[in-house]
Amino acid sequence: MFESLTDKLNRALAPLRKKGKLTAADVRLALRDVRLALLEADVNFRVVKSFIASVEERAVGESVLASLTPAQAVIRVVRDELVALLGPEPPPMQMASRPPTVFYLVGLQGAGKTTAAAKLARVLVQRGRHPLLVAADIYRPAAVDQLERLAEGLRVPVLHDLSVAPPELMRRVEAESRRLAADVAIIDTAGRLHVDAALMDELVAMQRVLPAHETLLVVDAMTGQDAVNVATAFRDRLPLTGIVLTKMDGDARGGAALSMRQATGLPIKWVGVSEKLDGLEAFQSDRMAGRILGMGDVLGLIERAEASVDQEATAELAERLHRADFTLDDFQAMLRQVKKMGPVSQLMDMIPGLRQRTKGMPEIDDRGLVRVEAMLSSMTSRERRRPQIIDGSRRRRIARGSGTSVQDVNRLLQQHEMMRKMMRQAKNQGKRGRRSGGGAPPGWPPGMPPLPDR
Repeated sequence: MFESLTDKLNRALAPLRKKGKLTAADVRLALRDVRLALLEADVNFRVVKSFIASVEERAVGESVLASLTPAQAVIRVVRDELVALLGPEPPPMQMASRPPTVFYLVGLQGAGKTTAAAKLARVLVQRGRHPLLVAADIYRPAAVDQLERLAEGLRVPVLHDLSVAPPELMRRVEAESRRLAADVAIIDTAGRLHVDAALMDELVAMQRVLPAHETLLVVDAMTGQDAVNVATAFRDRLPLTGIVLTKMDGDARGGAALSMRQATGLPIKWVGVSEKLDGLEAFQSDRMAGRILGMGDVLGLIERAEASVDQEATAELAERLHRADFTLDDFQAMLRQVKKMGPVSQLMDMIPGLRQRTKGMPEIDDRGLVRVEAMLSSMTSRERRRPQIIDGSRRRRIARGSGTSVQDVNRLLQQHEMMRKMMRQAKNQGKRGRRSGGGAPPGWPPGMPPLPDR
């Protein structure tokens, strides 16, 4: 979502990096372009005005302009103000001393409430909780069926009854929670195409019957400026405690995410980063600010890897890499591990500076990985272990079986051979460096020990 904004902010701040000493005029010129980038990203104009004023006040200060690295100091100010704009780390979810804890998910139709309810249930299950999903949307066709299908994969129970009104259904939540030993009830409420009195009256009536511990507003991040108006309208009638921003993996301009906290005063608690059930992340403003400025999110990447990657398989793969014995079987296993961590575009955004370094290069996307995996799956086990036996006729067969071209197969084999050579060279250079007492081989990443001699 933030790719376009990231590019524009980097272009706006790039001239500062080329100057050894900055003046107030240099800073103001760069901030003018930052202002335009934010407005084009659909950030609320009042929020932009306040943000630029805060950055300018700090960035033209004597301590910044006199710094040994004034450009970095200005970028640090921009990052700090982005963190302040997005808000501090939200408080933890309120849990009732006496179960069940009641979470309401409210919002307009199409914002992603039903999917968000299932994703939140998955997070709670991972934390050792026992959630109950309540299907209170009796108006949207198949809303109950959708929630039941999502809950089936999580093995989470669903309470529903299309014959009664939602406020009446709320009277049964506590008894059903006790019967099923559920300690959290997640209420998936109905939405409308726009904010109206009937929607609000029903939600107020439901909370009068079953009071909420958390009322989370689910907002489609692709809504743009109107997302702020929707949040304000709901906040005026309901005791909202936080916001869930969905569809953050879309191609919208990202203005809603940057405007929401400042315009409503509500903390952003969760962000939906994919359509899959594991695509819900706790919102952290410092990490989000780093990703917006192209600084990456290494901690987030590590957390994803720890949660998704098979540690035993990774250790076995590492052992093979140390022996410089990297087959296409290993390549296929590595691809599958990467796919578990999420969309490639998101992973690239988490690596500091990777987007800038790969500008102009062919785009790496999930469709490309699917084609590569199809080619690997079209090979026999013997071919993956010994790629050198793949002659012309085998390449044609692999291309037909995977729906690709012979040129694609050739490219894959060439890339694999290049990786094998690089690994052998790194291992050999590591050996020579230790024999000569010179430490790491030439070109080895700073601070990284050479491959061990096994």
